Amino acid sequence: MEFLMHSFGLSFILGLLLAVCFKRCKKAKSVCIVVLGDIGRSPRMQYHAISFIKEGYSVEIVGYPGTPPLNKLQNDSRVKIHYLSIPPNLNSKLITTIFYAFKVFWQSINLSYSLFLKCNSSYLLLQNPPAIPSMPICWFYCYITRTKLAIDWHNYAYSVMIFSLSEKHILIKLATIIEAFFGGKAMYNFCVTKAMKDDLDKKWSIRAKVLYDRPPDNFHPISLKEKHKLFIKLSKEYNIFKGTEKNSTIFTRTTVNKEIELQVNKPALVMSSTSWTKDEDFSILLDALNDYNNECVLNKYKEYPDLICVISGKGPLKAFYSNIIEKKNWNHVKVLTPWLENEDYPKLLASADLGVCLHKSSSGVDLPIKIVDMFGCGLPVCAYNFKCLNELVKDNKNGFIFSNAEELSTQLKLWFKNFSQQQKNNLFRDELIKFQQLRWHKNWINKALPSFEI
Repeated sequence: MEFLMHSFGLSFILGLLLAVCFKRCKKAKSVCIVVLGDIGRSPRMQYHAISFIKEGYSVEIVGYPGTPPLNKLQNDSRVKIHYLSIPPNLNSKLITTIFYAFKVFWQSINLSYSLFLKCNSSYLLLQNPPAIPSMPICWFYCYITRTKLAIDWHNYAYSVMIFSLSEKHILIKLATIIEAFFGGKAMYNFCVTKAMKDDLDKKWSIRAKVLYDRPPDNFHPISLKEKHKLFIKLSKEYNIFKGTEKNSTIFTRTTVNKEIELQVNKPALVMSSTSWTKDEDFSILLDALNDYNNECVLNKYKEYPDLICVISGKGPLKAFYSNIIEKKNWNHVKVLTPWLENEDYPKLLASADLGVCLHKSSSGVDLPIKIVDMFGCGLPVCAYNFKCLNELVKDNKNGFIFSNAEELSTQLKLWFKNFSQQQKNNLFRDELIKFQQLRWHKNWINKALPSFEI
């Protein structure tokens, strides 16, 4: 605790000196977006940046390297990306509390340096979580430089930390205090659900505007020709997509008339995405797939198609689950865990037959953006149930809600039984089309932009 306070104190002194020495006039219509994480894996903050650009703002982004940001951000002269230095990986050599204190110290100095020396915007929009040390550092920077602070609440830092620390751990208490105090100091607060808005107000008297995630324009349904082109591209890297004929895939083929059609008795495609963290229990999906495979073995009438399940994403538990998947000896289910390019991910969602979301929500008041992406592409979803999921998924209207592997297995069998004949995607079509009418930028203009034009 003392170590953390020293790091904040040092940042305070450093910031004060830098502010005095390097004070500059701020640009009109400019915003600095801070992500204390991999910028390329922070879609909502990248969407913020693109919307600001469309409305004539210059944008600075501060965050970590890793996954390449969206092309629109990399190629626009109005965008400056300031990458932070990744802290040395000493986690295996130090006990958790000491490592966390070192990490916070490193981030405090690094973030202070980047903000005071490199950034010069009228507004600062901060992603939360994480709250430590980004909230106090960004607040202090804004206080010294008279920058207007806005916080975009995706979840709570303290609730996410409970996955790796006990609820009574001092760091959990510290994160809670920091979120409550500095969240109240922001000029504007945005959050992802009505449930979070009410919770912030009730718990910490923080007034926030609800800014729902909505699909950007590139998440949309695509034609069969576009699907075929994607599958051909993926088949060059993943054999599972290869067809038996020239210019064919396991899902599509080219006719003698050079037209594209679906393969007869093609497998069905199930799509999921994840950060491979503890807030998603993929054993639920694997158990459901195992049950589905057993049903296919027993079903002599072949009422169920084979499944190809694609799980995209990067994260700490990927190796753990990949090892489990490799040991499965399924005849009717294949699982692939690729990392997809930014341009391929929405196209594969639009090519799938069903989406699966296993997000559990550490707080119970956030919503997974992956479902928004799926709906934007016209893809129905099976989603794990939690407190405020009904703000997005309506059971049996635009998807299904499950609470365990048995329920998910039942939904898979219900959806895919005689699938090629019934074309059950039509079941939710009207609801999904309605959802697609409101895209990210239009919603952002209505809900967020007015706060940055005062």
